[in-house]
Amino acid sequence: MAFFTAMPFHKGEQQMHKLLHVPDHDNPTSGMLTPQAVFTLQRAPLLAIGTLDSQGRPWTTLWGGHAGFSEPLGGGIIGTRTIVDGTNDPVVQALVGSAEKGEMIQGNQKMVSGLTIDLMTRKRVKLFGRMLAGALGEVSVENEEGSLLVDGAPEKQEQIQLITKIEQSLGNCPKYLNQYKLRPTLVNSKLVSQGPALSPEAKALIKQADMFFLSSGVEEDMDTNHRGGPPGFVRVLSDTEIVYPEYSGNRLYQSLGNLLVNPRIGITFPNFEIGDVLYVTGTVDVLVQSDAAALLPGSNIAVKIKVDDARFVDGGLPFRGTRKVPSPYNPLVRTLATEGNIKAAIASSRKTARLTKKTLLTPTTARFTFSVSDSLDYSPGQWVAFDFSEHLNYGYSHMRDDDPRSLNDDFVRTFTISSTPKAGGAEFEITIRNVGVVTNYLFRQNDRADFEVPVVGIGGDFKIEQKHEMGKLTPFVAGGVGITPLLGQLEGLAVAPEQFKLLWTIRSTDVDLVLDILRRRPDLAKCTEVFFTGTNRPQNYDQKIAELKLLGAGVEQRRIQQSDLDSVDAPTWYLCAGNPLRKELLAWLDGKVVVYENFDY
Repeated sequence: MAFFTAMPFHKGEQQMHKLLHVPDHDNPTSGMLTPQAVFTLQRAPLLAIGTLDSQGRPWTTLWGGHAGFSEPLGGGIIGTRTIVDGTNDPVVQALVGSAEKGEMIQGNQKMVSGLTIDLMTRKRVKLFGRMLAGALGEVSVENEEGSLLVDGAPEKQEQIQLITKIEQSLGNCPKYLNQYKLRPTLVNSKLVSQGPALSPEAKALIKQADMFFLSSGVEEDMDTNHRGGPPGFVRVLSDTEIVYPEYSGNRLYQSLGNLLVNPRIGITFPNFEIGDVLYVTGTVDVLVQSDAAALLPGSNIAVKIKVDDARFVDGGLPFRGTRKVPSPYNPLVRTLATEGNIKAAIASSRKTARLTKKTLLTPTTARFTFSVSDSLDYSPGQWVAFDFSEHLNYGYSHMRDDDPRSLNDDFVRTFTISSTPKAGGAEFEITIRNVGVVTNYLFRQNDRADFEVPVVGIGGDFKIEQKHEMGKLTPFVAGGVGITPLLGQLEGLAVAPEQFKLLWTIRSTDVDLVLDILRRRPDLAKCTEVFFTGTNRPQNYDQKIAELKLLGAGVEQRRIQQSDLDSVDAPTWYLCAGNPLRKELLAWLDGKVVVYENFDY
């Protein structure tokens, strides 16, 4: 935060604004404890606190569990009284650890940053001030109605009293706040690990975390805030390094601006459900644009953190939380380039593809034919990446409740190529379902309107390899449009009932897609068993089913079952299906070699 609202952003914030071409705007931070801050502070059950230890390292902690443990005392001063982990909490140690139990000590103008937050209402306000006084004592705690008991927790609990003079406050938006219902509990903590490397327990917590809290600062200012996303949005690089993507925010860049000036950071990862907590202090490298995308493809900004010290504490939180509704603004998890992130294959050089033909196969599926001015080299079964940003990116918005995920959408989409490469490579096809913003836009295009879209990558290595062993089939299981990676490879396969088997599960409404493909490849029909699901059937459905049977396809009006797979004698299986069906199929095929294409990207 800037120190006063009348002052300009500090040099780190200005540098971030320049790097990201942010238009000039005023700093909305208030140089006082605002009524909004007082209101939130009195009603929020959670307070994230940041401060510096004796070595000047920032740490962050979480206090609370119930509303009302902080209150205004007048003149911009707030008092906080709450149960804490006095032994393992690094912020408690930094603030009052030098005093005897029960001794009130002077704050000596020690910087304290805070974030008062209600995860259920998704309201939060940032605070900055100076510690006036504080003490750590013991209290005998009676079990309050609605609180949770912890086996083995001592009856006498450590309680902090903290008096802080607030100098700044700023309300923040509700984006990326995943809901948790909190309840206070007693503290019964155990230090499991501490040191410059992340323990297995620490890495496990990070990998499942859907939020963390961070503190950063410059010489005369500190900032504590929240980062949230889907579970796993923070990626573990090694025992000593992690990285996370910065999502679209309010464009103040207060935390990142601090980190450009002073790269020290203090973060805490809570496990609300069981009470474990990970405290980390370290240094960061703020990666922007191409540097961010090289490590974490799909990201415009990424923050890489080098661990200096980490403490994993079992049962260190003075509350528990029940997971409720995740934020609608959460994007999909962005995996590392080294984890096989498909967007790592996106090229800086681009070709332009022109839509030449659109064939609507069912109300929600269609085949699109594109041409390129020069050749497009691809192998059967690979995917093509299109960049629709120039068509769909409408610029920056702070909030967009009608389409929340679009705020972090780069509008790059990958589609499996459903055609076989031809000499010259000037034309290719994709067969897709209308399932989102980009596909809906593509479905609305007229193939006579010279619609063009950049091609930014070709990739994938899903290849069906037949082994011509006596009596052994090569089976392929497709879910819906998961048939597409097979289509591009058919010309290179021996498609005969004794050599190939297609098990295809698809909704009844998509019977015309099945008919279109099997009419074009009647040899495939004789190797196919189709499982139609759902009761919503198009006109002339019975006649279409009859035609499929005449083509030689087996037809079942039910879900695919494990027994259908068990009846096929094959050591190696190929499949392409959505995530829920794929998980079920993989369980059924336990012990087999399974090669699969997925739609997770």
